[in-house]
Amino acid sequence: MASTYSTSLGIEKMATGDQSGAWGTTTNHNWDILDRISGYTAVAITTNADTATLTVREASPGSGTENLQDGMYRVIKFTGALDSTCTVTIAPNTAKMFFIIINATTDSGSSGPYSIILSQGSGANVTVANGKSSVVYCDGAGGGAAVTDALNDLQIGDDLSLASDSSVIKMGADDDITVTHVADVGLKLKQAGATGDDSPFILTLQTGELDIAANDVLGQIDFQAPDEAAGTDAILVAAGIAAISEGDFSSSNNATKLSFKTAASETATEKMSLSSAGTLNLNDNTLQRANLLDYGEVTNAIGATGGGAQDIDLTLGNNVVATVDTSANTFTFSNPTASDELCGFTLFLTDGGSQTVNWPAAVDWASATAPTLTTSGLDILVFITTDGGTIWHGMVASADSS
Repeated sequence: MASTYSTSLGIEKMATGDQSGAWGTTTNHNWDILDRISGYTAVAITTNADTATLTVREASPGSGTENLQDGMYRVIKFTGALDSTCTVTIAPNTAKMFFIIINATTDSGSSGPYSIILSQGSGANVTVANGKSSVVYCDGAGGGAAVTDALNDLQIGDDLSLASDSSVIKMGADDDITVTHVADVGLKLKQAGATGDDSPFILTLQTGELDIAANDVLGQIDFQAPDEAAGTDAILVAAGIAAISEGDFSSSNNATKLSFKTAASETATEKMSLSSAGTLNLNDNTLQRANLLDYGEVTNAIGATGGGAQDIDLTLGNNVVATVDTSANTFTFSNPTASDELCGFTLFLTDGGSQTVNWPAAVDWASATAPTLTTSGLDILVFITTDGGTIWHGMVASADSS
């Protein structure tokens, strides 16, 4: 009875009573095959070849000695000079194998270097770029056999270490995005694939929430010194930038503010924000050494006062426009800045003399006398305080202005 051979590697299986007196030679040859399973070899592709074959075993081995093939090695480095991409067919198409493939080919002209395409049948192929390595497996499905990259969707159970300085993570079919280690400094993120105008590197922080409501954080960057030996406040988050929704998101709304957070002896909290409308809110904090150009002050347009009490709320604007009508009017001032700051507003008051106008008791007029207002016309009044509104200094900038 003749020997048979294993499907993938062609290991010779002697029939009962076969090869009397010669079984040692066959067995030793089988050990040679097994030895290649954990081994490495270099395979030179013929110069400028567009195709090549990596044989795992003969389709119909005549004897073990005819079946020591390069494809029996698990680690294979392809060498040789190419002038185009080369397709390497793994044969036979019934062999179920895996390989560590290294593309170490060189460029025989000036347009390369070139990739190697690994194929087994009409199924999927794997392309290994020049200078790169890949782990692949063949399903041995016959005419429709496929080659698959075994590291697709790779899962690592624990830490991953890139042990060399200046190591690079490259992403994309053409390595267009790179993350580069800068020794003892940090990382460089680069858009390496596009070199023309308007080709920035874009980092997008995304939330997985399915329903965004008001005050949801869409993304945040925090700054911290967790290894500071002093502990306590020193190891809290010291600064941060967050994108926070201003309301429920909908098909017509994604209003979001940027929150800028800093800390003194605390976990960082918001000290400044930029709203979706472009309003910069300093939360009563100091704006230092600023040069202002082409600026305006927000107008609080009260309109007709309607008699009775009328509050001037400084959070609504420092330029106030109002018209006195109907009956006696009593003004109040609210929400000035802190007592160590200068706070003021300008009041454009129309027809102030048409009715009785009462001012807050905190207003200190020149010579302790409130001005006589214009019955039919415009008066421009200025009010300032340096003690948080305990005393307001009032003055007429323009009486009966026209």
